[in-house]
Parts: sequence; structure tokens; C-alpha cells
Amino acid sequence: MVRLGQNFLADPNLLDAIVRDAGLGPGEVVLEVGAGEGVLSQRLAAVAAHLHTVELDRRLEPALAPIAALPNVELHWGDAIKLDLGGFAPAPTAMVANLPYAVATPVILRTIAELPSLRSWTVMVQREIADRLRAAPGSRTYGSPSVLVQLACEVDLARTVDPAVFRPRPRVESAILRLRRVGPGADEWIRTVVRAAFSHRRKSLARSLELTRPGLLKPAREALAALGLPENARAEALSPAQFSAFSAKLPSET
Repeated sequence: MVRLGQNFLADPNLLDAIVRDAGLGPGEVVLEVGAGEGVLSQRLAAVAAHLHTVELDRRLEPALAPIAALPNVELHWGDAIKLDLGGFAPAPTAMVANLPYAVATPVILRTIAELPSLRSWTVMVQREIADRLRAAPGSRTYGSPSVLVQLACEVDLARTVDPAVFRPRPRVESAILRLRRVGPGADEWIRTVVRAAFSHRRKSLARSLELTRPGLLKPAREALAALGLPENARAEALSPAQFSAFSAKLPSET
């Protein structure tokens, strides 16, 4: 049975590879979202100083009982989009997870923004999401998630994953994505600008901003010109660093 859209890893070699890919050091506090049946949790608990593991589906409680009983594990029941992740103590330093695909992007973006203690992510995601988060400016898959992730992290595709290693077998390809924090990332204003910029992809960046936040058309064009960019540039033409510089030139109140 697929529980709440989750597919369970059934290959012990791949589970071991995920832990190796994470490169966890001594004293690491790990955050896992989507504990599932606990097969990855068990391996993480064996190498981490502390493991915070999150699961939404209470039907998995019997399978997770042995994991929850371990002295260095805290099992948090609830939705990772709604839980107070910032309240977890000790604070997580690394995230390692087979993320439920329906929430993978928002969970990654939320943890980047709200958990400054996190220095690395090693996550199983849908291949399409992996390609989107590491997409370069100008590509079809480059969008607001690409910008927001890359403002904070270096993004690397560790390996692709055969659908046959899951139970039940998903209809999509998967990949293990590694992120390494290199900066604080986007503040609230940059996130607002980036999302508005990509909200109407067929329009110029300035026009897209104006439709979302009236009054920004002229300031946006002036900011683009100041950066040496054409006034009719589209959002996908700007690199993450250019978005940061562009946002800084815009009035936050219009």
C-alpha cells in the first residue's frame, strides 16, 4: 500500500549508499522527514549523535516503535510543513531523507529558510525535482525553487535511482540530491521578489512583478538597467546572484 503518497525503499545497498553520501561526521544531529517503516532511520541512528525523524502516518507506529525506543532518537508525529522544526533540540545539522515526493520542494525550501543550523542535505527526490533545483539560468526547468535553493546552497546530483528499488514501484525516476550550505540564502523580501518574478513566465520580469505588486514596473526596469540587463529581461535570464542584487535595488513598499 502507498501511504500518503510515500514509496518505501527496499534496497539495503541503496540505503547504505545514502548514509555514505551524507558523509555524516561525529556529533551530527540529523533530521529525517518521512521515516516510513524506519529502514533508513535505523541506519541513521547508528551513526548520528541524535536523530530527529518525522512521520505523518500513524499507521506506521508499530513499525517505528523499535526506532523510537532508541536513546538517541526522537520521533515527531506530524506534517513537516506545519511542525515547528526550529523548536527541535538539539538543532539539526544535517538532513538525510527519502522525502515524500508531494512535499519535497516545500520541505527543502522551508528547512533552508528556517533552520540555519543545517549545513547539508542528502535527500531522495523525484528526478524532475532534482533537475529543477540544480537548473541553470535560461533553461526550461529554471524557476523560483532553483533560485532560492542556489542562493543558499551548492547543489549536486549524487546518483540516479532505479524505480525498481521502491515498494511499490513509482512511475517516475528518482535521484539522490546533495546540498551544501554556502550562505544564509534568501530573506523574506528576496523570496517575495523571486516568486513574483516567475509568476508569469511568458511576460518580462518587470511586467510579472507589476501584476503581482502594482507599482514595481518602473523600479524594476531601472534596477535591471542598473545591473546592465535589458529592461524586458525575463526572470529565467537572471542568475541567483543577480536576483539578490536586483531585489536589493527595489523598494520593499510600493
